Amino acid sequence: MKINVSLGFVFLLCGHAWAADAVQPLDVKLGLWESSSTLERSGAPPIPAEVLAKLTPQQRARIEERMKAQQGPKTTTRKHCVTKEDLAKAMAFGNDEKTCHRTVLASTSRRLDLKIECGAGTMKSNGEVHVEVLNSEHVKGSMVMNVGDGTRSMKMNSTFESKWLGPICEASK
Repeated sequence: MKINVSLGFVFLLCGHAWAADAVQPLDVKLGLWESSSTLERSGAPPIPAEVLAKLTPQQRARIEERMKAQQGPKTTTRKHCVTKEDLAKAMAFGNDEKTCHRTVLASTSRRLDLKIECGAGTMKSNGEVHVEVLNSEHVKGSMVMNVGDGTRSMKMNSTFESKWLGPICEASK
């Protein structure tokens, strides 16, 4: 499971459908944004037992090696475009995730707090997201998620900062 947490990921989690929860669009400028995020994971990703049983010892060793290499804080930076339509759907930086249920804890033009619960098969995840608009050109936030299958679990903590680069989005393509 590759996870790139940034403001993009936050809005990926937020999804297109907000059910009955009223979300006020964040008061940010439209155009090209750059987000830097730091993700730290602890625990092992909950790989289903039936999947592990099908792996050869060499495959299992490679997976465990990759997981160890991904431990500790990882910082990534990416650029993305924010349109008026994105903000109207509270989807400024991502795609819809239909397996998740979101509960809006707080929503203003300067703050968004969400509780997220996702599930697919035996895999469940839950957590909270906080987004704060410092001004129309700067956004910061955090996310805490717990992912598990009942026997194994992983915790993810992330922080991010995003800054507006300009009104033209061509450089993000």
